[in-house]
Amino acid sequence: MDNKENKDLLLKSSYFYDLPEGLIAQTPIEPRDHSRLLAFNKEKNIIEHKHFYDITDYLQKGDILVVNNTRVLPARLFGYKDTGAKIEILLQKRLNLTDWEVIAKPCKRLQTGTIITFSENLSCTIIEKGEYGSCKIKFSFDGVFEHRLSEIGQVPLPPYIHEKLKDKERYQTVYSKVEGSSAAPTAGLHFTKELLEKLTTKGVELVEVLLHVGLGTFRPVKEDNILNHEMHSEYIEMSEENARKLNLAKREGRRVIAVGTTSVRVLESCANEGGEIIPQKKETQIFIYPSYKFKVIDGLITNFHLPESTLIMLVSAFAGYDNTMNIYTTAVKEKYRFFSFGDSMFLY
Repeated sequence: MDNKENKDLLLKSSYFYDLPEGLIAQTPIEPRDHSRLLAFNKEKNIIEHKHFYDITDYLQKGDILVVNNTRVLPARLFGYKDTGAKIEILLQKRLNLTDWEVIAKPCKRLQTGTIITFSENLSCTIIEKGEYGSCKIKFSFDGVFEHRLSEIGQVPLPPYIHEKLKDKERYQTVYSKVEGSSAAPTAGLHFTKELLEKLTTKGVELVEVLLHVGLGTFRPVKEDNILNHEMHSEYIEMSEENARKLNLAKREGRRVIAVGTTSVRVLESCANEGGEIIPQKKETQIFIYPSYKFKVIDGLITNFHLPESTLIMLVSAFAGYDNTMNIYTTAVKEKYRFFSFGDSMFLY
């Protein structure tokens, strides 16, 4: 049982930790699997310091490794109003063939009906304004929208990364397939194809799920009481075949290891109260924080997350609050690299 009172675990401030800016990774490690790995055994309360390629020592025959096969869109667009003012648009969620939810900067200059031109073949109209810079827009384009987007769109790196990315594929996982995300499921960035082959040869089974990551991932928790925080919805898919594989593994007592918090959200959103995984395609707003009872996962591979974020709250729910804050304190002391291009941890 965590030492902190349960009511304190509902306070945003309980999830703060002090992070020197120099530990925020600006560029990815090469090769991918040479990032550092902090392994934490919950039962033995032991921390080990390894490299990510050592994950083969922790995974065993029969384990199911669940990965999110989403692919990041070139979701950052720069355009101009008819006044010549420059506007940045970040695609967040597709609503239909032409309409999207987006984040616009600067939003205060925009009104319903404002037209933004990106190229001679692509423009949009603001159809609704929301909070925190969010808008709904309608695109007008010649030809195929995806082609227009690939011509002029840029990969939207998180706001804390200031270095330019030399290779766009380094912000994609090696197993990415289905375009639709505004940000990468970054826990998967550490895997190489060779490492996945080693794990498969060992008898670890790879199962793919889908969650399109929205920019709500970076939206800060503004409410002091985390129960008042509204999660942004994200689209998920769980296939019938993969639900069957996961349910069989659970019945046979084999471990289900989630790669990243996005995979956790898919698994836990698709499980009923009895822990059975139901195949489905839907939106999820699941918010996981301490006192949550996990129905599916036995282990979690993840990166180090922002202070006071919903992601560190999810990790605290799985590893325990006191354990999580100790892990983060240790990682800072040991000078691990943090956030999207940073190091990783394995909690089991």
